[in-house]
Amino acid sequence: MAGGWTPDLKRWGKPHYLAIAEALADDIRNGHLTPGTRLPTQRALAEALDLNFTTVSRGYVEAHKRGLIEGRVGQGTFVVDPTRTAHSGGAAQRVGPVDFTMNLPPEPDAAALQARMQASFSELSGDLANLLRYQGFGGTDADKEAALRWLKGRGVDTNRERLLICPGAHSALFSVLGQVARPGDTICAERITYPGIRALAAHLGLRLVDLPMDRHGVDPDAFAAACTKVAPKAIYLNPLLQNPTTATLSRTRREAIIAVARRYAVSIIEDDAYARICPAPPPSFAELAPEITYYVAGVAKCLGAGLRLAFLVTPSARSALPVAGALRAATVMASPISTALATRWIMDGTAEAVVQFVREESAARQRIVASLLPAETYTADPHGFHVWITLPDGWTRSAFASQGRSAGLGVVGSDPFCVAGTPPEAVRLCLGGPSTRQQITHGLEVLAHALEGSPALASTYI
Repeated sequence: MAGGWTPDLKRWGKPHYLAIAEALADDIRNGHLTPGTRLPTQRALAEALDLNFTTVSRGYVEAHKRGLIEGRVGQGTFVVDPTRTAHSGGAAQRVGPVDFTMNLPPEPDAAALQARMQASFSELSGDLANLLRYQGFGGTDADKEAALRWLKGRGVDTNRERLLICPGAHSALFSVLGQVARPGDTICAERITYPGIRALAAHLGLRLVDLPMDRHGVDPDAFAAACTKVAPKAIYLNPLLQNPTTATLSRTRREAIIAVARRYAVSIIEDDAYARICPAPPPSFAELAPEITYYVAGVAKCLGAGLRLAFLVTPSARSALPVAGALRAATVMASPISTALATRWIMDGTAEAVVQFVREESAARQRIVASLLPAETYTADPHGFHVWITLPDGWTRSAFASQGRSAGLGVVGSDPFCVAGTPPEAVRLCLGGPSTRQQITHGLEVLAHALEGSPALASTYI
């Protein structure tokens, strides 16, 4: 039977994708499909049954969820040994729904690294009573020493008087925005940008003015024109592996933006979320123009979002005071437990080991993207873990996202990233989080097939 499996779906009286799962279960029960049997590819089965690719993909997803089959990267889809599945819990090799929506780094799965991370966490229990108390604002001397070491690894060499330890990048950005601008003031940002800055600006009553971009990021001439027209108080930039477009500003372009900012006395707010992921990034704004840059280095994209910690460097010790006051009023303090864990990981080398894993795993996942998606449809960075897909003619972002949902895949349309104007027909895919390479491969196969065809062929509405 193997690759020639062609079930009769009519006998089940169910939607085709459910009928595929039912037929698989029945043929496994009656011995027509034995453990280890290689099934036809989704494309081959779709052609044999005269179905669209997405329907067959949904059927395979349903069968994976039931523990009937498993995907093996580079090999195909195989019938699972029910005995092995029962003993193992059946979850390790299943490829169920794939969530491409949350922009998280790949989660370490190497046993030695997991054990090392767990051991650090367990060791904190020896000081649990102290960690459950209120702490002095801004972190202990040991915490600041670790933060300075982390920042120096990015090339940001500062002092403790300019450094603040914050409970996440959002709180740092919120406090900085509240100090550099007042309600009604203008902030510039990339036309397609991180959605969080839109929410923060709206909450603070700030006017967000978009700057046009190309594949290299913000246009410095457009920034200069905006400075003469709207007199912004600051420019917000996510200049490295930008979320969502993946663009990275070159040193030359950074220097051009700095020249404009200095000419018009505009502060630079640098959200360097992916700083440690790139092995050789361009110098940061904080390195090139420390006297006008508020530098935010969150650890969410490097170590894990649940850590909720960020290191903020202000232009001067004097400018740190009002920002510290705003942070203290809004947050009281960064979590002592999160801060202590990050400090331990940075000082004992665990953080660098996690970063190295994220780099290597992200590169491996980007190679999967390159092997499956048409090169002309997307932009990405080999060190990043998200992808920006520009949809072919005929596709809308809403239709593509709906098509993904019908196959158990989550993607994010361009709408939340767009500061002004009509959002482009584009979507963001994230390759990290709990998803495995196997799941990434499965999901990208489905999306690649959709990109090759007409949206009319994938319609599921009647």
